[in-house]
Amino acid sequence: MITLQQALDSYSQHLQPLPAQTLPLDEAVGRVLSVSVHSGIDLPRFDQSAMDGYAMHTRDAAADLPVVSVAACGDAAPALRPGTACRIFTGAAIPRGADTVIPQERVAREGDHITLQITPEPGANIRRAGEELQHGDELISAGQRLTSGAAASLAMAGVARVSAAPSPRIAVLITGDEVVAPGQALGQHQIPDANGSLIRFTLANWGYTNVGIAYVGDQQSAVRAALDDALANADLVITTGGASVGDRDFLPAVTTALGMRRVFWKVAQKPGKPLLFATRERTGLLALPGNPAAVWVGLMLHLRTALNCLEGVGNPLPAWCCCCVQQDYG
Repeated sequence: MITLQQALDSYSQHLQPLPAQTLPLDEAVGRVLSVSVHSGIDLPRFDQSAMDGYAMHTRDAAADLPVVSVAACGDAAPALRPGTACRIFTGAAIPRGADTVIPQERVAREGDHITLQITPEPGANIRRAGEELQHGDELISAGQRLTSGAAASLAMAGVARVSAAPSPRIAVLITGDEVVAPGQALGQHQIPDANGSLIRFTLANWGYTNVGIAYVGDQQSAVRAALDDALANADLVITTGGASVGDRDFLPAVTTALGMRRVFWKVAQKPGKPLLFATRERTGLLALPGNPAAVWVGLMLHLRTALNCLEGVGNPLPAWCCCCVQQDYG
């Protein structure tokens, strides 16, 4: 039996990140970046106004200035003639020859002339090209999960496609003659299954929708056939029940018969001690006990870590508190 920390550390040693895909930005939200992303442009791309107001040169501050041009967002910046001002809007390009922007609240305008109410300073209210970031600056490092806010930042920085790990294919096997899928008729000594719903809802909440769930009875041949099929079609297989030492706990023997490499079986934790982790080629098996509380602990700690490893998260260990499980060395 190994410690909980040893169990969590073992996932990164035995689960390799899935091959990366190049994806459009709008399809990559929620995915883990395989390659660091750099800005494709300067931000701002050009000198621009930070205010609605008037662009001018500070040497003309003492004069009553005629307003002879307009700079609007998306338009080419007009050239500023000496002794004049240019009406400008937030985000518009600074006219050539201007070195400051006076907010519209700080001038008095009559017709086509303005009178300044403050003394302008060079560079005031101007966002300089590249002052936020420059072409080639790193925005997000490999191993980070792309959030919606981060994706919006990448779009603003001219990034249209990223390299990211695919969403893992996940197969779930609920074992036991006594459990029945929700909505199905119950036999006299059967109970409705909660584990399948718990796993499916948890995965959906984490953004994983490529999940298949099957129910398997307590027959070794059925467990072997279902597991063999799942291993061939998934990146990670999750099972509940059948992983302990009872007469009908077939998973430990079946994993051996299928040529799986057993990484560990039994973890010093409560609930969820009889937890088994094994691999075959690039596919991992996380065999959880059947108790729903143990399943929940297994999902929050072990499954979260395993998925992070498959997606190449920089630090795959989950944020967890030692009070959520009890260390059990008995």
